[in-house]
Amino acid sequence: MRSEILSVVALWLAVALALLVLDAIVSGLLALVCRRNFRRCFRRGLLSQALPPLLLLYGMLIERNCYRVRNVELVSETLPAAFDGYTLVQLSDIHSSSFRFRIRSLERAMDKVNALGADLIVFTGDLVTLLPSELQKTAPALARLHAPDGVLSVLGNHDYCPYFPGAYRQANLDSLEAVAARERALGWDLLRNENRRIVRGGDTLAVVGVENISDIPKFPSTGDLPLAMQGTEGCWRILLSHDPTHWERDVVGKVDIPLTLSGHTHASQVSLFGLWTPSSLKYRHTHGLYREQGQYLYVNIGLGETIFPARFCAVPEITRIVLRRKGE
Repeated sequence: MRSEILSVVALWLAVALALLVLDAIVSGLLALVCRRNFRRCFRRGLLSQALPPLLLLYGMLIERNCYRVRNVELVSETLPAAFDGYTLVQLSDIHSSSFRFRIRSLERAMDKVNALGADLIVFTGDLVTLLPSELQKTAPALARLHAPDGVLSVLGNHDYCPYFPGAYRQANLDSLEAVAARERALGWDLLRNENRRIVRGGDTLAVVGVENISDIPKFPSTGDLPLAMQGTEGCWRILLSHDPTHWERDVVGKVDIPLTLSGHTHASQVSLFGLWTPSSLKYRHTHGLYREQGQYLYVNIGLGETIFPARFCAVPEITRIVLRRKGE
């Protein structure tokens, strides 16, 4: 916690110094060119520039540590009767590097998940940001997760570790396998183009997990949906796929998958009253629940951060999903 406070103070001081210099430059130009009073311009500039650092501090110290449980009820005519009321919790985009100085906060999030008493916990990718070593600090907290039907997970684009400088393909592949090994060491069941079936009475629900598949060329696409679905014919399927562009491209209206769970967008970690987010400029499906042609997609905005270490009106999300059979 002390290290986190020091890093926040250092960042705040750097931002404040940059704003002071900018204010002095602009005030000087106004005084020189427009013959304005330098001191008056400088004071007004200070007042207007105080807001960004305050917002940054709020987003760093408060909002990104406020974990919100979003409750979603999905109704389906085809859901097997034995799974009426089945509950799962979705987590996404933990980005372990964002918790290196906030282990207690992460522990609190994991305890909050466990307290929901879900039948199944699923994680939809991006466990790390740059390197597998990030998990050295976060692994004990993440290993606290438990549910009767286990914790199922898939890989996200960051889990391939393609973003650290000077990375070669083989280094990336080695890092990916290290991430996968550490993830399984947590007690999580990592699905790499495969599935797991859950049986209740005579009914079966299949959770299908693919490696990352994206419609955006710069992101890795090594997933194989047909392979992952093998053996699930006749089952009610839930797909775990990190990138929501996969749903639009290969799922909705094309394969029998009633529910897809994704993450990836973070809602850009910024939202205007929960209605608009900059990620909508790039993604059609940015956050929350979508329904098209009788199929559902839920996009979780994640727990961690990558763009900057703060959130604004995009509170870290824990999603509790209850499945309901229509008519029951």
